[in-house]
Amino acid sequence: MFAAKNFTFSGAKVLIPATYLVVAGGAGGAFSGGGGGAGGFRSGSQSLTKGLGFTVTVGAGGSGTLGTALQGGNGTDSVFSSITSTGGGGGGGDTSSATTAIRGGKSGGSGGGGGNSYQGTPTLTGGSGNTPSTSPSQGNNGGTNNTATNDYTGCGGGGAGAVGGNNFAPTSSGAGGAGSSSSISGSAVIYGGGGGGSGARASQGCTAGAGGSGGGGAGSNTVAGTAGTANTGGGGGGGASEGAGFNGGNGGSGIVVISYANTYADITSIGGGLTYARTTPTGFKVYTFTAGTGTVTF
Repeated sequence: MFAAKNFTFSGAKVLIPATYLVVAGGAGGAFSGGGGGAGGFRSGSQSLTKGLGFTVTVGAGGSGTLGTALQGGNGTDSVFSSITSTGGGGGGGDTSSATTAIRGGKSGGSGGGGGNSYQGTPTLTGGSGNTPSTSPSQGNNGGTNNTATNDYTGCGGGGAGAVGGNNFAPTSSGAGGAGSSSSISGSAVIYGGGGGGSGARASQGCTAGAGGSGGGGAGSNTVAGTAGTANTGGGGGGGASEGAGFNGGNGGSGIVVISYANTYADITSIGGGLTYARTTPTGFKVYTFTAGTGTVTF
């Protein structure tokens, strides 16, 4: 005779197919320099396990800067589960610095634009985009200043869809790189535009760079650079150096969006630190996270 035994069978995992958009915070533009790079842009699909929590973090924009030898501040990373988008790279600084590296743009999801070459310093490179490397790419390089003569103009920050614009010596600044479109919310929206380069001085006939489509802030030749648009990951524009000088624009905050078929139940738990909205375009449930960090559970 065999003794009776009790057996417990665990239920099968319930996997929920979802699509996502993860855009990091855009970078700040620099005083008299380059526009900020856009936050990294990543989209795709991932199956989520019912009952298993995952992290959502919405990255903040980087700070625009005022003063010589200062690059714009990088944006902050955004996170969805195992997916991380990298904050944008800050715009290259003003030429009063003796360190060429400080005049160049920082690297990030998209790279910051190179600074101006008022002191005649050539090849002030834009920051590298898609840093660290992901496949497919999450961003593009910032524009590069290739002028060997004195000029007052900065370069555009890279965008999710295109590189930042180079400047055109001696008076025309680079535009921010264009962003990329996503329809995850139910309609097409462009995210991740790069910030435009500073025109530095209107009195010298300089023109400022336009912001890239998708929330990139415009550079300025008279006042502060325009901030990147919130929840687009747009980079901030470079600020003018007329008079006492003006700040580069702050980068725009990022965004995280999750979409899945409406045949599945609502998310059961969202961490209190997250700001979000729930919408229901035809056939889908969409959760849009616009600030904070926390754990989300289906």
